[in-house]
Amino acid sequence: MSVSDRISRLRKKMQEQQLHAYIIPSSDPHQSEYVADHWKSREWLSGFTGSAGILVVTEDHAGLWTDSRYFIQAEQELANTPIQLHKQGVPYAPEHLGWLCQNLHAGAHVGIDGALFSAQAVQRMQQRFDEHDIYLDYEQDLVHDIWKKRPPLPLQPVFEHPLEYAGLSRSAKLQQVRAAMAEYQADSYLISTLDDIAWVLNLRAMDDVDFNPVFVAYLVIGKTSSFLFIDPQKVSEDITEALLTDGVQCKDYENITPFLQGRSPSETVLLHKQSVNMLHYQAISAGQRINGRNLVSPLKARKNDVEIKHIRQAMKKDGVALVQFYRWLEQQLIENNGPTEYEVAQKLAEFRSQQVGYQGESFSAIVGYQGNGAIVHYRPHPKKSASIRPEGILLIDSGGQYINGTTDITRTTALSEPTPDQKRHYTYVLKGYIALDQQRFPAGTSGIQLDTLTRQYLWGAGLNYGHGTGHGVGFFLNVHEGPQSISPNPRSANTRLPLEPGMLTSNEPGYYLNGQYGIRIENLVLCRKDMETSHGIFYRFDTMTLFPIDTTLIDWQLMSEQDTAWLNNYHHQVYEELAPHLDDAERTWLQEKCQATT
Repeated sequence: MSVSDRISRLRKKMQEQQLHAYIIPSSDPHQSEYVADHWKSREWLSGFTGSAGILVVTEDHAGLWTDSRYFIQAEQELANTPIQLHKQGVPYAPEHLGWLCQNLHAGAHVGIDGALFSAQAVQRMQQRFDEHDIYLDYEQDLVHDIWKKRPPLPLQPVFEHPLEYAGLSRSAKLQQVRAAMAEYQADSYLISTLDDIAWVLNLRAMDDVDFNPVFVAYLVIGKTSSFLFIDPQKVSEDITEALLTDGVQCKDYENITPFLQGRSPSETVLLHKQSVNMLHYQAISAGQRINGRNLVSPLKARKNDVEIKHIRQAMKKDGVALVQFYRWLEQQLIENNGPTEYEVAQKLAEFRSQQVGYQGESFSAIVGYQGNGAIVHYRPHPKKSASIRPEGILLIDSGGQYINGTTDITRTTALSEPTPDQKRHYTYVLKGYIALDQQRFPAGTSGIQLDTLTRQYLWGAGLNYGHGTGHGVGFFLNVHEGPQSISPNPRSANTRLPLEPGMLTSNEPGYYLNGQYGIRIENLVLCRKDMETSHGIFYRFDTMTLFPIDTTLIDWQLMSEQDTAWLNNYHHQVYEELAPHLDDAERTWLQEKCQATT
């Protein structure tokens, strides 16, 4: 069935329900960034495979709203379909709502599936539409009836994430959450977000959601007992008993709504409106609801000492795999074998898989050769990806899931003598990276304040990049994890949150020249306390990622003495940490890449 046929079937359903517009998001009932195949409705309807975007269908228009990370990809994937690309100025901004308000008449009806939108999003949408006399119906799941071969819900079994890695027991984490609940005097706390549930219960699963070792479930934490709503086929007897020992009872996933509806009228339920979907929000009576913050996210973000120790080990494993991979790639280019971008991505995963504790990729590797590197979230296709030759620039952004940590690294590599412009652009990006990496900042500093550091040299040349600079990273969990974010977006609450010790965050400035090349340098950095003065406590970052930065792309005339010293120190650290785990040939290769520059 073509995209045109799917849109036509959706319009037929809209007519039956007397809807003038229908909105399909990228999310699931848990407000996840990456979703199980069962909930990839927007992708199925539109053919656009990016992880962020909103599809809006009216009687005479179909439009997809997405941000600059996906412009090139969306243009390619929406070609020859009836869907028009609408370019968002700011990621996740609800610009489609303004378009609907301008293009729908007073009295029009807009439909959505309330399970796929947070309660806060629906309330804001409703408020916006009320100003234009547009009615919102949030109980319309139209996709269910037209997606005949919809993938079933995943049934992969869950497994324990051992205490030796987690650093805190399940019972200790439950007590931390209950202590936070006391602030609201709540009887129970509803958690919908999958990574929060996995972290609290020290459980993981593979393949429920691509790349994220989470599982489809809900969790309700009470003062003394808790309830995990999950398909019973996913939980072994041993894990069921272990959960019961910690006061967690398993119930069927499908029973969450009647459970919420059947709570005692006197029992209060704490929830986070930004992550609980509208249908579950409405299932709890207004008198029982307590709207609060996400209690788990800040606990999860501040990695404990055991987690930090293991993250450092995971970075060594990742660095070894990358050394082996880049040596292989160099040999392929010397022999003029011309591997495709897709083959390179597969080979990189293969080298990582040889490391002890490897569980899978943390996201689909971005291997962008030449102009494809300018597509920020480019994913090489098995049959359509470019062949890599010993010329131009190659950008590779990849990561691994290990039992003891999650990695995410980007390197841009010159495959031939770079042009002066390429060197200049690369050096501006590198200097921005270094500026953030070595910055000391006072407690209370937020991501929106730090973001400017990485852009200053690009801005000075009248250049910029359209994505954020940094996102939180989980511990054998989601590669994109809140609550912290380093970004210029003033609309995002996460960019206004202060960074705190223990937070693991990416530092990834870039520059992209459409159709020619992309440049990005990314390491993961750990926030830690640096010093305390009469002016308060100051923090700084420790670089955790271990792999050399390409020096052939650097314009040394633009580098300050401090920049060069930072780079030499980093390369010395990389060599000292990785060399003991390499053979002689690998050590020689790494030593050359880490050679100090004066």
